[in-house]
Amino acid sequence: MRDEGLSRAIEAAGGVAALARGLGISQPSVSGWTRVPADRVAAVEALTKLSRATLRSDLYGGNSASGEGGLAKAERAEVDEIDRLRAAEWGMLAVLLGRAPDADTLRQVAAITGDATELGMAHIALGDAASRANADDVSREYFDLFIGVGRGEFLPYGSYYLTGFLHERPLARLRADLERLGVERDGPRSEPEDHIAILCDVMANFASGAIEADIATQKAFFEAHIKPWAIRFFADLEVSTRAGFYKTVGRVGRTFLELEGEAFTLPS
Repeated sequence: MRDEGLSRAIEAAGGVAALARGLGISQPSVSGWTRVPADRVAAVEALTKLSRATLRSDLYGGNSASGEGGLAKAERAEVDEIDRLRAAEWGMLAVLLGRAPDADTLRQVAAITGDATELGMAHIALGDAASRANADDVSREYFDLFIGVGRGEFLPYGSYYLTGFLHERPLARLRADLERLGVERDGPRSEPEDHIAILCDVMANFASGAIEADIATQKAFFEAHIKPWAIRFFADLEVSTRAGFYKTVGRVGRTFLELEGEAFTLPS
């Protein structure tokens, strides 16, 4: 029997099939869930816009009995909200870069709003592009950019951006760090772990708490495996002459990663 969080996620996504498509997994996998798996919370949160507390109240909800004062509770709530937003941002990038978005995903992205900040304006541009996009056109664009006949315009892998070749030392170092952190593949996947979508998914799970990692661990992972190349990747995507919808994805990714990098330099 499905719990309330999973039921609400399925409803928000538009059904089991739509939720599975948005996550890039099979429909039977989602049909077999009784609740949202811990390692899928960040991606489902990004896809459905439901909070992680709604999706998994057992992990992220509940009342504190620690006797902390109101100020301490307010500070903790503020930090939790920041991490929730970070998880949603990383999760959205993982979803959009892991596979071509279908019509349901584009409708959800079209609902994104923003403020007058640089990231807010990038969100507005992304939402506007999604509202005007056709899923078939975006699918072809995704193929041309990231897959191609032989290869796409971009090879969104850390090893390639850093060395010019796939499966090089940056990937070996990443795999060693993932093993040390206890992060394993979720089912069979052909992509190397240094694909940008996989790295975004790992960061989303760090931020959401689905993968336990303190801020120092998150910073070290970001600076070792993402910062040296991913901002450049997003900037390249932003100015690609072959990109349409994905120009706006590049703008959001570049802006957000620059903010993450700045935030990690601040004293904790």
